Amino acid sequence: MIPKIIEAQRKLVPEMMELLHQRYKVLKFIEVAGPIGRRPLGQMANISERECRNLLEAMRTEGLIRVAKEGATITNEGATVLHSLGPTIDEWTGQGVVARRLGELLGIKSVKIVPGDCDENPAVKSLIGKEAATEFSNRIGDGQIIAVTGGSSVAAIPPHLHSIDNPDRLHFIAARGGVGDDIGLQANVIAATFAEASGGTYSTFYYPESLSAEAHEVFKREPTAIRMMEMYEKTDCVLHGIGEALRMADMRNTTEDECLHLQENGAKGEAFGYYFDRNGHVVHRIRTVGIQTEQLKNVPLIIAVAGGNSKADAILSYMASAPRQTILVTDEGAARAMLEKIEE
Repeated sequence: MIPKIIEAQRKLVPEMMELLHQRYKVLKFIEVAGPIGRRPLGQMANISERECRNLLEAMRTEGLIRVAKEGATITNEGATVLHSLGPTIDEWTGQGVVARRLGELLGIKSVKIVPGDCDENPAVKSLIGKEAATEFSNRIGDGQIIAVTGGSSVAAIPPHLHSIDNPDRLHFIAARGGVGDDIGLQANVIAATFAEASGGTYSTFYYPESLSAEAHEVFKREPTAIRMMEMYEKTDCVLHGIGEALRMADMRNTTEDECLHLQENGAKGEAFGYYFDRNGHVVHRIRTVGIQTEQLKNVPLIIAVAGGNSKADAILSYMASAPRQTILVTDEGAARAMLEKIEE
């Protein structure tokens, strides 16, 4: 609920809350992207350079940010203000209500929503990464083995990993064998990035592409594959993205016959190499060695990251069968689109 004093202020001086929300968003972008200059910050926040200059000066005067030659950065006091205002802003903008409603409708542990829409502003993906990093750091507890998937949303998490107790106990692994051409967004590389950012360790796992069914069965008996499958059984946390089915199929150079199969069977979303229809049923899966959907049920902490209005159908298709302990970190664009689709 919105505090009564805030509700009273909103009725008496409605423009005050608009200004508060605007400064909150700008301060959040500075926290994520700082040091950052006026022009890129204005583009991220969708305000003019003049407005941005005035906001920066006001926040600098209050000690919330530092402004130097290389750009603006947030101060400890600024970070404290952000943390304190978060719940109030969420309630005032309706994000808190949407998050709780979505969590109930999807049947998962919780939904975390960041401002904006990845489709309109790519910088919002950094906000998703920061929120996911916070959830991970606060909840990993005594966990040791963390499986991560590939993708740009998961890759946005490591830059924001801080303050993890005894990070050397954390061991990051790829949630499935490496496939595809974009090395920077592959699970193996991202696992290494997580380890470097947190101070943990990691294991790589490469799965040869284009294996026949027979070769795949032989590969599964390799010591490396067996070792990885044993670790999947002991995984304490999974951090994963969710892709649009046909876009993922195109990125993997999927054959025309398989693409036609996906279309005919209504594939909407993809995760872990599995393709799901709108009801969460698996309609296809790629041939690889990786964590299985049935194993996810035994993983204590699962954090899914995906945003953008265009991802709404994909997220809903996966969430239709997602484990109940899943935490979804998304943005306003995807969250409101999902809620509309569900309530239709």
